[in-house]
Amino acid sequence: MAVRIIKTQEDPVLRKKSREVEIIDERIFQLLDDMAETMIKADGVGLAAPQVGVLKRVVTIDVGEGVIEMINPQILEYDGEQFGDEGCLSVPGKFGKVRRPNSVKVSFLNRQGDKVEMEGTELFARAVFHEVDHLDGVLFIDKVEGELEE
Repeated sequence: MAVRIIKTQEDPVLRKKSREVEIIDERIFQLLDDMAETMIKADGVGLAAPQVGVLKRVVTIDVGEGVIEMINPQILEYDGEQFGDEGCLSVPGKFGKVRRPNSVKVSFLNRQGDKVEMEGTELFARAVFHEVDHLDGVLFIDKVEGELEE
């Protein structure tokens, strides 16, 4: 495992749409391992592959219950609303108020290639939407209501 460099908002890779993972192999395993280590070291809640310069639909999330690895995540359902502070490892030191759904049902492949569905609320839902946005080239600063804060 290795800690990778996190791209910051000036990097054009963060504005590109990521490609689906076709084959889950050693390269994807290494990416998942490195992303988890990078996210934990940076004290983050989530990390998307574009944030480490890889345009693949791969996400890691940890809202305090262990790392969840998502390959090709797809949001199936969502409901409710939450409005609160959000930050991003690619926009260091900046925070802003973002409106997100309060619950989510997401489908993805795990590292074994099995299809998994998960449901969650609050911070988990916020993290899923935030990271899936990264896969589509969208940053949280695009959705901030009001001013960015430091």
